[in-house]
Amino acid sequence: MAATAVRYLRSVGAPTTAAPPATDPAAALPRPALRAVREDERAPLDPAEFRSVLGHFASGVTIITSPGEPGPAGFACQSFASLSLDPPLVAFMVARTSTTWPRIARAGVFCVNILGAGQGELCRGFAVSGGDKFAGVSYGPAPATGSPRLAEVPAWIDCTIQAVHTGGDHLIVVGRVDALGTDRAAAESGPLLFHRGTFGHFGP
Repeated sequence: MAATAVRYLRSVGAPTTAAPPATDPAAALPRPALRAVREDERAPLDPAEFRSVLGHFASGVTIITSPGEPGPAGFACQSFASLSLDPPLVAFMVARTSTTWPRIARAGVFCVNILGAGQGELCRGFAVSGGDKFAGVSYGPAPATGSPRLAEVPAWIDCTIQAVHTGGDHLIVVGRVDALGTDRAAAESGPLLFHRGTFGHFGP
């Protein structure tokens, strides 16, 4: 599976590193073979119903950003999760059709910007395709990778891409955490939540 990820990253021009040494705990994990889903394995589900049912799962909202040329790249992402404590890993999912993902893959690094309750409009700006998503947006370089760290987000996680796995019509991107932090003042408003197609916020 690691070889599959390396081949993918090389195909888009992203920097790659040598395979982890045998002493790395992650190196000893079993590597299941990847294969395409056969037609006879596809569940007879209506895509609209699938979206509707899964929409009942409330999640936080992030913006994944990356440095690059001619300018930085970024997209809104609710499919984000903590993955491992040792080593420190996180993961996000991105559609294979995304036009932003190839730019992130080429950079080989990204920053997860966790949004606060009042940042719905910021999220909408990064949810659209095309255009300059960073126009009028304040940001600075994340300390480890230089990826855009958006201003006034409650928390951020600076990462290097470690692996890319296939997941149907999406890719599962695993990042190794190089640096992270919080903004206590920004965190006071609580998180931006997404549930059944609308934004909300957390309350007691």
